[in-house]
Amino acid sequence: MFVELSQNLVLMTAGAFLLGWLLSSISSSLGSRHKAKKRDPRDDRIRSLEADTRVARTDADKAQANFDKLEEELAEARGGIERRDNVITEQQSKLDRVSRDLKESVIKTRELRAELANRATENVHAEAKIREVETELSVAQASHDMLATGVLDYETAEADEQSEDKLQRESREAAT
Repeated sequence: MFVELSQNLVLMTAGAFLLGWLLSSISSSLGSRHKAKKRDPRDDRIRSLEADTRVARTDADKAQANFDKLEEELAEARGGIERRDNVITEQQSKLDRVSRDLKESVIKTRELRAELANRATENVHAEAKIREVETELSVAQASHDMLATGVLDYETAEADEQSEDKLQRESREAAT
């Protein structure tokens, strides 16, 4: 079908199409210049405000992201502070327990030292009494030996009983 049409007709159709496109382009460009001159200043203001709004939204989104990040850091810091406070409280309670134990140990040590001093004093007194008794016993033994050899000649039976009773009483007192 295309082959049947004349070549002039095809060229005229193409030329008309091209001419129409060219005229519409020129008309459009002239019309846009005319519209640009007629443009309302409020439209420019609206476009400017829209651009400012987009910038502000971008800034707000960045600020919100920063805020969220800082909020997370704050939550972590609070958690760390809480853990640290718990550790400090635990350490303080341990310190209090150790302090009480130390005070009790000091009191017990003082009591034991006092008791030890009392026993040492009693021990010294007992040793002194034992020395006295040993001295008296050695004197009595020497007297008894002298009587047995005949150096001393007087009633020894009564004296021996009295000295033995005395020595026994003294040794009991020394033991207590």
